[in-house]
Amino acid sequence: MSAGRFITLEGGEGAGKSTHAGAIRDWLQARGRKVLLTREPGGSPLAEEIRRVVLQGWDEGMGAESEVLLMFAARAAHLRATVRPALAAGQDVVCDRFIDSSYAYQGAGKGMDERHIAALEQIVLGDFRADLTLVFDLPPELGLGRARGRGEVNRFEDESLAYMGRVRDCFLRRAAADPARCVVIDAAPPLDEVRAALLRVLEARL
Repeated sequence: MSAGRFITLEGGEGAGKSTHAGAIRDWLQARGRKVLLTREPGGSPLAEEIRRVVLQGWDEGMGAESEVLLMFAARAAHLRATVRPALAAGQDVVCDRFIDSSYAYQGAGKGMDERHIAALEQIVLGDFRADLTLVFDLPPELGLGRARGRGEVNRFEDESLAYMGRVRDCFLRRAAADPARCVVIDAAPPLDEVRAALLRVLEARL
């Protein structure tokens, strides 16, 4: 089997990434591919434990430095235990969030210097990059409304609209700067319209 492809899904809260990840898996499997769905932070036993720490509300708060270091610790475990072995075995890997989220949430959202994030990226990823990144874009007020409507709010979904606006802007900037890797999909319309747009992108890119 040919080498697997690494496909990442990015976007703000409530963008429907988990739902669309399942559609991507189904599309790939219909074409004879073996597919692994995973997520960040998480995706391996160690990384899932770090996810629990990251998402928990702490009385002392969690500064940008602690948050970004935990995210990259989880990412290193995830890559080592899950992503790289699957790709080497010929599986396509579909990942809900990856490196762009670090730049968006800890960088633009929390003010972490992008040079520090880039240094961590080099340590953990080296030259490794996604083959395709799908950025599901929608206004923060709509996304947060959808996320809170699910009834399970983590501390990221409890952030301000201003914070989420900075996150959104960063995703769009990064997508515009790397069109060979990134495609922006409007996630505001009804699900069936977004799904149709997604399938058109998959046909064109994969």
